[in-house]
Amino acid sequence: MTAHELDEQVIAGYRAGGDLGVPGVHRERIALLTTTGRRTGEKRTSPMMFVPQGAGVDGGVIVVASAAGAPRHPAWYLNLVADPRVHVELPDSEWDARAETVTGDARARLWAELLEGFPFFAEHERKAGREIPLVKLVPATR
Repeated sequence: MTAHELDEQVIAGYRAGGDLGVPGVHRERIALLTTTGRRTGEKRTSPMMFVPQGAGVDGGVIVVASAAGAPRHPAWYLNLVADPRVHVELPDSEWDARAETVTGDARARLWAELLEGFPFFAEHERKAGREIPLVKLVPATR
C-alpha cells in the first residue's frame, strides 16, 4: 500500500467514524487538515497527529510538519505556507482556520513542551536534518 493509499484509508475511516485501519493510530489523536494545493489550486486533505489547545494556542491546535523525519517538508506544509487558509477536522469538531508557523522563542518553548509528551519528534528532527516546523491552527473567527 502506498502512502497516498494509506492516507485515503485513514481519511475514509475517520470521516465514517469507524476504525482507521492502522494499528496504533487512534482517532482521538488524529486531525484531518485540508489545504489548497500551491500548484494545482485543488483541495488536499492530510491526516496527522495534533496537539490540542492548552499548549498555549488560543482555541486552536498545533500540528508538527515532521514527515516522520523526511529530509523535506511535507507537501501539506508547503501548501499552507502558500495559502494559510485551511480547514481542520477533529474527532469532535471541524472549523476553518488560519495556519501560522511558530518561530523564534515561541517555537523553542513549544518544541520543549512537545518533546516532554512526544519525545519521538526529537528523533524525527535529527533524522530529517532540518528544523521541523510547528504550525498553529487558529479558528478563522478569532
